[in-house]
Amino acid sequence: MAEVVKMPKMSDTMTEGVLAKWHKKVGDQVKSGDVLAEVETDKATMDFESFQDGTLLYIGVEEGKAVPVDAVIAVLGKEGEDYKAALEADGGSNAAAADSGSSSTEAATAKEEPKETTTASATATEKAPAAPTEAKPKVDTSSIPAAVIRMPLLSDTMTEGVINKWNFKVGDKVKADDSLADVETDKATMEVVGYEEGTLLYIGVKEGEAAPVNGIIAIVGKEGTDITPLLDAESGGGAAESSSSTGGSSDEEKAAESEKETATAPATNEVTATTSEDDSRVKASPLARKIAKDKGINLNDVKGTAEGGRIVKKDIEGFTPSTKEVEAAKETTPAAATAPAAAPAKAAAPIPTYVGVEKYTEKPVTQMRKVIAKRLSESLFTAPHFYVTMSIDMDAAIAARGKMNDIAPVKISFNDLVLKATAVALKQHPVINSSWQGDKIRYNEHVNIGVAVAVDEGLLVPVVRFADGKSLSQISAEVKDFAKKAKDKKLQPSDWEGSTFTISNLGMFGVDEFTAIINTPDSCILAVSGIQAIPVVKNGAVVPGNVMKVTLSADHRTVDGASAAAFLQTLKSLLEEPVRILI
Repeated sequence: MAEVVKMPKMSDTMTEGVLAKWHKKVGDQVKSGDVLAEVETDKATMDFESFQDGTLLYIGVEEGKAVPVDAVIAVLGKEGEDYKAALEADGGSNAAAADSGSSSTEAATAKEEPKETTTASATATEKAPAAPTEAKPKVDTSSIPAAVIRMPLLSDTMTEGVINKWNFKVGDKVKADDSLADVETDKATMEVVGYEEGTLLYIGVKEGEAAPVNGIIAIVGKEGTDITPLLDAESGGGAAESSSSTGGSSDEEKAAESEKETATAPATNEVTATTSEDDSRVKASPLARKIAKDKGINLNDVKGTAEGGRIVKKDIEGFTPSTKEVEAAKETTPAAATAPAAAPAKAAAPIPTYVGVEKYTEKPVTQMRKVIAKRLSESLFTAPHFYVTMSIDMDAAIAARGKMNDIAPVKISFNDLVLKATAVALKQHPVINSSWQGDKIRYNEHVNIGVAVAVDEGLLVPVVRFADGKSLSQISAEVKDFAKKAKDKKLQPSDWEGSTFTISNLGMFGVDEFTAIINTPDSCILAVSGIQAIPVVKNGAVVPGNVMKVTLSADHRTVDGASAAAFLQTLKSLLEEPVRILI
């Protein structure tokens, strides 16, 4: 009896999977343990093995398409068996089957009902009665010796990726494990592997441009293959048309089209009622108007060369004031010639004036900065933050660190001491190591501490896992490795996922005190400032001391003020007696 194969749940956070590649085709014999397909999850691309023997009767999802977990993706059974009964038994409304038009063998024979079309206006209908729209038959691309490479989902929050650099050009030979391109995601710049061998036939996204997740970025296949059917199957035949029709358009032409649509009367019948000063009603493109304003040019003095006398960018750039205009400008300014010729008094020297030039540089927002802005905004305006600050005497920590570094295999930093002490304190205060889950609060029994690392594009938070059980030397080596990977853009999604608490340390910049925004879903984040040499009172006497301020930002939905203060007291006691964190 035929049995359906469903999209498996391959990670704890997976909600859907992308069929990166089918290893079998309809009609192939499949054994239990055979790799049916490669599935791209929110974590990585993984092999999906069959748990059944039989013939592959039906494929319900095309390569590159995403389907939710538990959706039917294939049917296995005896050769020639009717698999439709298995689909109907599964619910009769398989989303993958309905959306993709079933297998490649059915796609060629599927009939589509003609779709009704509506015209934009009654006038258009009178002029040209709409002909019945014939549905285009679906293109069978299974026999084309080429494979589509799509933008992969490289992080759980990624919606699009920017092609930072192409490592190959059209016509180059590529291997299955070659890195086709470097892609900038919301987390880091990562490599995209094509998993196909052949010739790079097509590049669909230029360097510096963005493509949505699952969008076509390249095609690899046999040299000389016609890839038009693959592109047509993706865009319904409109890809080539749209690129050819818009490829040569400029900003000026787009603006012209926009103004033509909003015009309420023919250009020949327009009457322009403007004064010599007011140029607001002169016909000009928005770009030309902006340039004219920046240059101080009155549009009444410029002759337009576009349709209907409309002024465009080139008219402004090629404009030079006429002799009459220059003379008029002179007449409007006070001139020395207006003074009596016989006046013996010597004119006072004019005070020199400084004329500055306004300048600025604009850079496109990176994917990382977009997500930082989105997530921190959501955190600050969703989680009710409150802040608790405490001063810690670091004299004992400074002395202990000096002795540790005399024998430690790697140099221990103050950040390492803070991280270890925080991990120990979190085990004693589980409410701080919690997260808000909407209808419940999760109290984490493990301690995974995120360490905020600044990079050129923004901020990354790699995670030191099970920090409470690691030595200071292990923590130090791990943090240094993360920092190097972050700067080299080599961090992987598994490196920054799963934190239960976060530390943001600006002490190395000499910051006296600051507050940080919670890194959701964590309940708290610790802001660590620099160690300051200040006078302190000890045993009734004022003596030199070294003090470090820490501020805990806490989510009031999960943490109360007393709990936050108790946690900081424990952290303070551990750092003021560092030997306690080694026990």
